Amino acid sequence: KVAPSTITFDAVISACGKGSEWEVAVHFCSAMEQSKVQSNTITFNSAISACEKGSEWEKALQFLSAMTRHVILLDRITLNAAISACEKRGKWKHALQLITLMEYIKSDSNRITFNAAISACGKG
Repeated sequence: KVAPSTITFDAVISACGKGSEWEVAVHFCSAMEQSKVQSNTITFNSAISACEKGSEWEKALQFLSAMTRHVILLDRITLNAAISACEKRGKWKHALQLITLMEYIKSDSNRITFNAAISACGKG
């Protein structure tokens, strides 16, 4: 029997996101925690991206909050995925707050960052 690892869970959560199965991705995040397998930036990036594809902005922000609680590095991919999740639902205030967070933690923004934020403003 092979024990689950961070890499195994990361691959499954990423695949769920690519298949637009955000609920299954969330399930595997819970299973990972219950199995006492260490999560990392890749784990959370995959989970937030899965939520973004499902337009689940609140769940994406919950994962972002969990990253800070677990002292896991937030990067541009993390924040762009969260901003895009907010954009899908027109949550422009949250998107702009995330850009401020990006500046605070000295994460580089890019065209994706600003396009998603502008789109969120247009939808809100």
